[in-house]
Amino acid sequence: MTLTKKRLAVIAILLAVVYFIPLMFLPETIVGDRGDNLLLFIPRILFLALTAAMVTVFVLVFVFKRDFISWQIFSFNRFKHLLRLLVKRDFVTRYRKSALGVVWSLLNPLLTMLIMTLVFSHLFRFQIEHFPVYILSGQMIFGFFSESTSSAMSSLIGNAAIINKVYVPKYVFPLAKVLSSLVNLLFSFIAFLLVFTITGVPFRWTMLLIPIPIIYIFVFSLGVAMLMSSLVVFFRDLTHLYSVFLTMLMFLTPIMYPIDIIPEHLLPFWGFNPMYHFVDYFRALTLWGFVPDLWSNIVCIGFALASLCAGTYVFMRQQDRYILYL
Repeated sequence: MTLTKKRLAVIAILLAVVYFIPLMFLPETIVGDRGDNLLLFIPRILFLALTAAMVTVFVLVFVFKRDFISWQIFSFNRFKHLLRLLVKRDFVTRYRKSALGVVWSLLNPLLTMLIMTLVFSHLFRFQIEHFPVYILSGQMIFGFFSESTSSAMSSLIGNAAIINKVYVPKYVFPLAKVLSSLVNLLFSFIAFLLVFTITGVPFRWTMLLIPIPIIYIFVFSLGVAMLMSSLVVFFRDLTHLYSVFLTMLMFLTPIMYPIDIIPEHLLPFWGFNPMYHFVDYFRALTLWGFVPDLWSNIVCIGFALASLCAGTYVFMRQQDRYILYL
């Protein structure tokens, strides 16, 4: 049987149904208290089942679609020089004719942090230890997601001249935007370490694990970038709606405020916000000095895989039609 994209989607749904029942009996240390709230416990198990199903589908693709995987690797290697050029172009264009140039990668997060610290720590009087680091850590992670997905939305439209003339793997364009934002994130991390030192926050060994949440948010952002770049080709108004969505998501993510101010009966619903988990994971390693538990890793992996699967599926399914709308 040929594993088409439709069949893989059906297999993923069926596997999620199969996994659901045995996952109900996992230890409470992983899935939480079963008697706490059934309406929240069932979605949690369903989330685990979908994550396990997506991992299984990935394994099936690598085992039974070796020719497809080999072609994608060959195609990527053939055009990786183009990917480097696109990332370099984005980086150079960002600071062209700027007096300070790349220094703005350090100044932007620092200036934003100073403004937010002034407003939220003095006017709203949130009592958070090491508040500048707290707000900068959330700003960095959310800023990477916002910048990478927003810029990737127009990546196909902006490179229509190339796509219409020569064959290029179309995923290269949103991938280049996400990688370009990742480079900017690395410069922002220098500013983060500078604030860390100035404010006297102790460096902990858990900071060595920072690449883990960066990988999670990178995979998640890449999936959203591929999904949105594909949809915008057909629905251009999404670029305006997405900016509104990002504003809403920013205020629903505890970047500028402590999670403690959320009413207890609403707090479980914050768990459905993936950015909350990525930001919290990063802060656990850098600010609080502990390694997140197994459930935290499962949630982050689940959101990242769900985003990548959905984005890749829609992108690959519609890519032959892009040329008709560009």
